[in-house]
Amino acid sequence: MRARALPVAIIALAVSASPAALAAAPAAPAVPSDPVLARLVEEAIASRPELREAVATARAEHERVPQVGALPDPVLTLGIQNDGFNGLQIGKKETSWWQVMITQGLPWPGKRGLRSDVARQSAAVAEAGVSRARLSTEADVRRAYVDLLLTRDRLGLLGRLDALWQKSAGIAQTRYETGEAAQSDVLRAQLEQVRLRQRRWALEAQERASIQALNRLRGRPLDEPIATTAGVRDLGVPALRDPEAAAADALARSPELASARASAERAERQEALARRERYPDLAVSAAIMPRGAIEPMWAASVSIGLPVWSSRKQGRAVAESKARAEAGSCGAEWIEQTLQLRVAERRSALAALLDSIQLYREGLLVQSSATVESTLAQYRVGKVTFASVLEANAGYVNDEDGFLAALADAQRLAILDAEVSLEAVAVPGAGGAIGGGAIPGAGATGGTTSAMGAAPAAAAPAPTAAPAAPGM
Repeated sequence: MRARALPVAIIALAVSASPAALAAAPAAPAVPSDPVLARLVEEAIASRPELREAVATARAEHERVPQVGALPDPVLTLGIQNDGFNGLQIGKKETSWWQVMITQGLPWPGKRGLRSDVARQSAAVAEAGVSRARLSTEADVRRAYVDLLLTRDRLGLLGRLDALWQKSAGIAQTRYETGEAAQSDVLRAQLEQVRLRQRRWALEAQERASIQALNRLRGRPLDEPIATTAGVRDLGVPALRDPEAAAADALARSPELASARASAERAERQEALARRERYPDLAVSAAIMPRGAIEPMWAASVSIGLPVWSSRKQGRAVAESKARAEAGSCGAEWIEQTLQLRVAERRSALAALLDSIQLYREGLLVQSSATVESTLAQYRVGKVTFASVLEANAGYVNDEDGFLAALADAQRLAILDAEVSLEAVAVPGAGGAIGGGAIPGAGATGGTTSAMGAAPAAAAPAPTAAPAAPGM
């Protein structure tokens, strides 16, 4: 398809046409990538219809600039004047002639330049839309990729849990056969193994949904396989950025802020244009009237419009443009404040996640694994009940899954920063995921719930529909 084959260079060229302020903006914060993700991002940028639509809109707005600044077309008037109805008197009578006249309209000085300025600011607003579409496209791909890796890591964790339950079931079977354990221990271990299959089906459905989302973004068949070689752990942990540098970066790169500022500037230019509209436009005419054998005549004239009826309308236009300029300035101020708030929120959330990740690495994961091995060993010799085995297994998978969820959520925060999103995020609680709970482990007793295979921690949504600033 022609749409799918749109070269990435065309989109990059359109993005590079952004205002100088955007072109000089700092680069986005680094987000870990790998060859598979880089290819997915490139394909999505080349084929996503929303991005191509934004590029076409920006191109159309740029084409308007020379149009609104051009002079109106001249008017050619052909006519004849004749004395009487008894025949043509041209060349016979001095007041009979035919006429060729050219009339050129001339807007009042300054109007054309202001109209071009208004159109340029409209193009700047459209360019900000291209930047937003590109940032959101890349962020959507990265979010879906993190979801895919997290789901596949959870499937791997499920396989480890299955092996753990097989080991637990074998110990329970041995102790039951020797009369040291009740049959219920064997049945409960077998029950947990059956439940694992149900949880695997749920995770496999999530994996298919992530693949379909990525394929939709890159314009491929929805069920086309996507092979990955990395896991959530391979993405690393985002660094905690300096708050002032992070805020300055967001203000410099935000498409919404650029659009609000361009809208405010456009309204100011419209106000200046509305004030100048009070002055009448001119029309210059030149004509020649050949009279046959008699010496030809010529005429020149200047016409001036009289703003008799339009003065009230022009006054209202000035008031309207002034109000829109004020609204645009307020909108830009609102976006600046919101961006600073969102940067601070994400930094607080990331700081909490980094502490949680460090706790997982330095204590919880090691202790959970050791607890499982110790509990199984003690159950083998009859020092603890099978309920303790269930609880230890559940705690182990909870901690492993919580660690994966925390890593994924940290990546989502980094993606939001790179996207310069206006979406709010909640500071996670102890061991909690952002926007959703982490998947607990296998079923356990003593109040631990069974939820392996539930929906993964929800990524914060892309700001493709961020609230528009007033006056935009």
